[in-house]
Amino acid sequence: MPRPRSSQPWPQHTIRLAKRRRTRTQMAAIPPRTPVLLLALAVAALGCHAVEPPKQERTALQSFLAALPHERDLGWNSPSAPSACLWPGVTCDASNATVVAVRLPGVGLAGALPAGKLGQLRGLHTLSLRNNRLFGAIPADFFALPLLRSLYLQGNRLSGSIPPDVAGLAALRHLALYDNHLSGEIPAAFAGLRELRLLRLDGNRLSGGLQSLSGFQRLEVFNVSDNQLAGAVPDSLERFPPESFAGNLRLCGEPLDKPCPSPGGGVVPPVQEKKRKRLSGTAVAAIAVGAAAGALLVLILLVLCFVRSRRDDAAASGDDRNKAPTPATPVRGHTLTPSTVSGEMTDLTSSKEIPSAAGGGAAEMMRSRLVFMGGGGYSFDLEDLLRASAEVLGNGVAGPTYRATLEDGTTVAVKRLKNVAAERQEFASAVETLGRVQHRNLLPVRGYYFSSDEKLLVADFLPEGSLSAALHGSSGSGRRPMDWNTRKRAALSAARGVAHLHAAHNLTHGNLKSSNLLLRHGDPEGAALSDYSLQHLFSPPPSSVQGSVGGYRAPELVDARRPTFKSDIYSLGVLFLEILTGRSPTAASTGVGDSGVSSDLPRWVQSVVREEWTAEVFDEELVSLDGGSAEEEMVALLQVAMACAATAPDARPDASEVVRMVEEIGVRHGRATTEDRVQGASEEEEQSWGTPTGTGATS
Repeated sequence: MPRPRSSQPWPQHTIRLAKRRRTRTQMAAIPPRTPVLLLALAVAALGCHAVEPPKQERTALQSFLAALPHERDLGWNSPSAPSACLWPGVTCDASNATVVAVRLPGVGLAGALPAGKLGQLRGLHTLSLRNNRLFGAIPADFFALPLLRSLYLQGNRLSGSIPPDVAGLAALRHLALYDNHLSGEIPAAFAGLRELRLLRLDGNRLSGGLQSLSGFQRLEVFNVSDNQLAGAVPDSLERFPPESFAGNLRLCGEPLDKPCPSPGGGVVPPVQEKKRKRLSGTAVAAIAVGAAAGALLVLILLVLCFVRSRRDDAAASGDDRNKAPTPATPVRGHTLTPSTVSGEMTDLTSSKEIPSAAGGGAAEMMRSRLVFMGGGGYSFDLEDLLRASAEVLGNGVAGPTYRATLEDGTTVAVKRLKNVAAERQEFASAVETLGRVQHRNLLPVRGYYFSSDEKLLVADFLPEGSLSAALHGSSGSGRRPMDWNTRKRAALSAARGVAHLHAAHNLTHGNLKSSNLLLRHGDPEGAALSDYSLQHLFSPPPSSVQGSVGGYRAPELVDARRPTFKSDIYSLGVLFLEILTGRSPTAASTGVGDSGVSSDLPRWVQSVVREEWTAEVFDEELVSLDGGSAEEEMVALLQVAMACAATAPDARPDASEVVRMVEEIGVRHGRATTEDRVQGASEEEEQSWGTPTGTGATS
């Protein structure tokens, strides 16, 4: 918890000075030889009170704040705070001679970090700008602070690579850059940061290996999960749990229990020192003879294959042309190709596996290719996917979704689209547009496959499942009840994902529902929306697509293949109501839910609220978990939900406004003020906020 504001707003040396004051009678009793000494002490004390950081540091702080739009006034220019050491979020040393810490977590800073500002605070040892809306590259002057011990920039939208200048932070102990958009390799300059105790780089897009981190023996908290890293985990990092490396599909070795492949395709054996021996002349000659014999054998086989092929072609062009074709032998393994028995896609729900390819469908699939759009670090091909085992995850109107596990252990989500009307070029263009969408609250589309019989999408697999399963799954399936904090953050994730689609890519979601909001383990604000912006690819008859959003569909939406921004907002509002009530909109709209209502979910909520029974709206499971302590926040989200689900489209807010309103929930209802938060953000609290579960604690 933030520590309460001190009731003594003045520095301790001022208080000590007040204690030294004397009454006029006391002064008269002092021997006449001491006035000069007292005067000198008074001047010295007043001089101490006047000490404050250099003017350039004050100017640097004001310039930094002026360059960034921010939601709340921090009062740094207020006449009541003449010294920079009294500004919220600013801490000075004991003598007020220099700024040693700047802590501005979650104060609404937005925009690109200005360069050449905070780098002037040469005495800075703690800098925290976490959980704001900062984007762009990290300024180089941040890495030129010689005394910096703690740097917390997590929870923003920072991009670009981590520069080699990080080597300038020789005193650095805590570095938290997680939940950003950083890319590129982890620089080798990290090897010089020998004082590091905490390093969190998870939730970015970093690539390359971990060899630059192999020398850290003093690390206590470490996490690089959910990146695009590859290669072996260094021996010095094997002491950390598998969760610290999760989400990097090409990492191998301990502690992932995933052996690293050797260049020859086998498994890398334990590293051993081997003596090199020179080959004798006899051995060289034997190798040469063997190689020549092997080449001759290959040549003979090629000739035989060519002759056999010509013979088969001749036979096929003769009398066999009028014969019924013999069914081809199915490809081994569970595959993603259609059955040729009836020309229809085989029903996969009961088998829980993807059927084998047969006949012409397999041939066409082999002629086509699996196209990756980058960003996922996947390197398998169509043949690998054909041999993958698969399990049905769900079967929506757009098509079934599978969990496909490849032979090397890689797991991906594969969606088989049905009723697709788009031609190859239109389909490829649309999916490649989705491949450029990069946001932590949107499940990235990694690849696709297109043929006349099959249209596949490949995406990352999130094992935590969907919000729908978390809300409505049976307790016997291992489902854990969702508390208020987790539900609120899931709502915020959905809003941010929709806002990014609308603002950054001018795309609609079109199929927004709880089964398409996938949760991330240990990251409540990292839930990701899937199946977005696909509706226009389907066949003109809307019968199968019209119900794709069920009780989530806006009343004005006639053709579900043509969603609008405002129809997305309506669906988002219904999703919020589902989070609050625990009721499925589809069940509510058909009158088969446990409530037995015949109206849709928004109208039912309106009827209950109209009767002033607002508390009856909220999920009993949610209320029992939180004991009513979050009721004000729940009512606030209910108001946002009803605004989004307004019948008139023009009455609904924009997605960015929805994000702002949801973010403010908690700030306005019993939470600490901005000044209390920034003044109470001690280094110990920063460490506890940044410590992932199961990875230890910092000192």
